[in-house]
Parts: sequence; C-alpha cells; structure tokens
Amino acid sequence: MATKNIPIIETKRLVLRGPEPEDYPNFKATFASYRSRFMGGPLNAYETWMLYAAEIGHWNIRGYGMWMIHDKETDETYGMAGGWMPAAWPEKELAWIIWPDAAGQGYALEATHAARKYFYGELGWDSAVSYLDPKNLDSIRLAERLGAQKDKSAKTVDNHDVVYRHPSAEQLSDSQINHGIEMEISHYADPMFKPKGYALD
Repeated sequence: MATKNIPIIETKRLVLRGPEPEDYPNFKATFASYRSRFMGGPLNAYETWMLYAAEIGHWNIRGYGMWMIHDKETDETYGMAGGWMPAAWPEKELAWIIWPDAAGQGYALEATHAARKYFYGELGWDSAVSYLDPKNLDSIRLAERLGAQKDKSAKTVDNHDVVYRHPSAEQLSDSQINHGIEMEISHYADPMFKPKGYALD
C-alpha cells in the first residue's frame, strides 16, 4: 500500500494522513528528545530513521497503521495516532505520540478517537488495547479519557508495560463515554477553552 493510498480521516480540527518524507523532521526531533522516553527513546539518527520506515511499512504489511496528525487549516503536523502491531505485540494496539510543542491541546484525544472509530467501523476490529509504560501518566490519563480500563489479565509486550483495554464498538455506541469524548473535543475546539491544572495529551 503506497502512502497515497492510505485512507484520509478528517475531524473537527484535524486531518489524518499517511506519513510522508516531509513529515520526518518533526518525527526525528521528537524521538531524539526526552519526550520519547516511554517509547524506547531517545533514539539516535539511525534508530529514528528505521522506526519511521517501519511506520510506513506497517501499512503495507498489516493494512493499517499510524496516521500523521495535521492541522486542518495550517497543515502543521502535531504527532501521530493509529494502529500498531509489530511482530511481538500480542494484540492490535491503539497508539499515539504528540510533538512536545503541540501537547495539551487535545490533539491526541481527537485523533485517537477518530482512528478507533475507523478501525471499529471500517476494519471490523472488535477490541483494541494500548500498551503503556506505568510511569507514563499522561498517556494513562488519555487512555482513561478514551474509556479504556486496565486489563490485568491481558498479555503484555515485555512485562514492563501495563495494558489498557478500550471499550468495544458496541460498548461505545450511543454511550456516556462516547458523548463525553465528543464534548471534550468540542471544548478544545473552542478558542475560549484554556485548560489548566494538569497535563493533557
């Protein structure tokens, strides 16, 4: 699957598109930074290049993968969100990463919510998990805002992560969880909304 054939998803503020060569500098800067510490980083230049190539190749191997998150108006990139299942992964994962300067704006919530709806509706996924470092409190908080709950019975990737299981499509349909997510996203889209007090996304 060439990147031009990767489906495009639009949300209120964002456009999710397949990763392209011009998106690489922000990816490289983020994975070379302290922000990537919960995802195996910081990485050197070779490791970062190999991971970015894997992001693109994952679409060809699995038929799904991680989208690049773009601003709908400016086309600026904010991070990545989507599906991830390398060879060692026990289950399909919903994953995300936001560039440091874009954190706290609800982009990960909005993008991952849209990706999950696509996987459930278009690809027929009946479940998904997120494998998280137990010290990565921002991502744990985001998983919980998406309605995911810790699944102590699920197999982990390396016994050093915790597994958060996302609600199924049936559980999300017309649910309080789904309505709450939609409401939070609409708040972030309001220019007057200025969240304070704790880290988001």
